[in-house]
Amino acid sequence: MNTLFSNRFRFNKKFALLILGLCILIFVAYMLFNSFLTPKKAPPEPIQTVTTTLVEQKDYHVIIETSGNIVATSIVDIRPQVSSLVAKIHIKDGQSVKAGDLLFTLDDRADKANYEKFKALAEDAERQYKRALELAKQNFISQASVDTAMANANSARAAANSAQVTLSYDYIRSPISGRAGVINVFPGSLVSPSNVVSTTSSTTATTAQGSMVTISQLNPINVQFTVPEAEMASLIKLQNTSEGLLVNVNIGDGLTKQGKVYVVDNQVDPAIGAVRVKAVLDNSDLTLAPGSFVHINLQTQLIKDALVVPSQAIISNTLGNLIYTVNSDDKTVMNKVKIITQGNGSAVITGLKPNDRIVVEGKQNIRPDMKVVEAKTNNTSQPAEQKN
Repeated sequence: MNTLFSNRFRFNKKFALLILGLCILIFVAYMLFNSFLTPKKAPPEPIQTVTTTLVEQKDYHVIIETSGNIVATSIVDIRPQVSSLVAKIHIKDGQSVKAGDLLFTLDDRADKANYEKFKALAEDAERQYKRALELAKQNFISQASVDTAMANANSARAAANSAQVTLSYDYIRSPISGRAGVINVFPGSLVSPSNVVSTTSSTTATTAQGSMVTISQLNPINVQFTVPEAEMASLIKLQNTSEGLLVNVNIGDGLTKQGKVYVVDNQVDPAIGAVRVKAVLDNSDLTLAPGSFVHINLQTQLIKDALVVPSQAIISNTLGNLIYTVNSDDKTVMNKVKIITQGNGSAVITGLKPNDRIVVEGKQNIRPDMKVVEAKTNNTSQPAEQKN
């Protein structure tokens, strides 16, 4: 009995081992079949979402971006020509004046009396001369006496004219039309050609030196700026055309004014390698003041049939300037381009063809021969090449 049980146990053990070995063999065969005989599926090709646009071919104005300052068309510091007291002030701070308007009256009593004196002497000398002419006709006096009387009359008349000029210095008038600044004198102030009017601005005795008043012509007004010396020849050439050179001046808060260049300096500043330029602007609304800092866009040469792309489409690295284009299979192609000029968010390039589809946004995540799709926008679901 024990022998039979022992033989049956040994048989079951061998059978179990045989079944286990067959299972292992089947598993190994299955794994080998999957690894070597079953064809592998290629991983899905990566697809990148981008925004594209088309290369435009059009006439392109080269724009120079620079900065400058507003300067008055003309500016005059009003100062006295004689020493005297200020008797009356005829204008107010900031008042607009015209050429010839009376600004200040100085104490004119002495000069007026002196003029009246010399005027009377001149009139008397003129009468003496006329009397001498009558007497000479009657042969009562010699011709020498007539000549002396004429010389005395001319001398007296010149002295009266000189006194009249001196008297005119007491009435200070504006030589130009413009706007008055801050008046630095008061009635009773002593002014002189040799002194500089000054006002104490603080307890530390700091003074601000200036004239009696400054008159500035503000309309039209000028803007002054510099451009690279390499642009000097083209600026002068365009200035002589019928259209001239136009400038757009940004005066802040998104407001711009257009002006026209009227002078390009005849020499280059060697310290900065630039030439000074002035343009004239309309300032009838008086929004521009001398000394203001402004940003300027200057339209220079015109490039015919230029290839224009957005500046953000250009990638600059150690390989140079690159632009990704998208072919008919919606795959990217890397192109090396040359930048002719750029500004205001666009660039003129060579190395592409008109209407080439270029990548503008998303270029940082793409590589050559990568599949791309056009990003959907709020206003359209069409790719850039289908837009008008």
